[in-house]
Amino acid sequence: MKRYFAIIVLLVSGFVLSAAAQTSPAPKAPAGPGKIAVCSFQAAVGQTNEFQRDIADLEKKYEPRRQQLKVLADEIDSQEKQLKSQGDKISEAERAHRAKTIEEKKKQGQRQAEDLQNDVQGEMQEVFGKVAGKVYDVLSNYAQQQGYTLVLDSTVSRQQAPLILFSDQSTDISKTVLDAYNLKSGVPAPPAQPAAAKPSGSR
Repeated sequence: MKRYFAIIVLLVSGFVLSAAAQTSPAPKAPAGPGKIAVCSFQAAVGQTNEFQRDIADLEKKYEPRRQQLKVLADEIDSQEKQLKSQGDKISEAERAHRAKTIEEKKKQGQRQAEDLQNDVQGEMQEVFGKVAGKVYDVLSNYAQQQGYTLVLDSTVSRQQAPLILFSDQSTDISKTVLDAYNLKSGVPAPPAQPAAAKPSGSR
């Protein structure tokens, strides 16, 4: 489920980044030589305590619908196996009826899956946009205070991201912005996930 939500994050994050940049005024460039920094903005937003908390809430909210889809998928799989194993033992009419029922359930599952994805994507975009706008404000204020005249988004997953061939680690302010936002938001870090148990016999 977490992987599914991670994919949705990538789908919606690009829609809100430009809006965040447009709604906040750009800091006034100080006189003198320019200072440039890089920031992996999407990753910073996704790693904030607030975003992690809200994503966990969304996972819980949509888990019942995901389970319903799984039950339907298992039911379809079972009926397909049963039809295949009994195909020569039932009448042509019965076989056609069962095949039609299976096809209708597949269409039902597809509609439900699309509805679920649309609902998740809509709420995810809202959550990401809300946090991204606030993280951008923190980044903008920090850049202005430190005298940066340009901050480049180093997120490589965005097609519109600037091409950065090289950047010194000292110019990456992602962690600084992330820590500053977590402190400002007051949202505690999510509890650590238990380590997955190793299969028996593994070393």
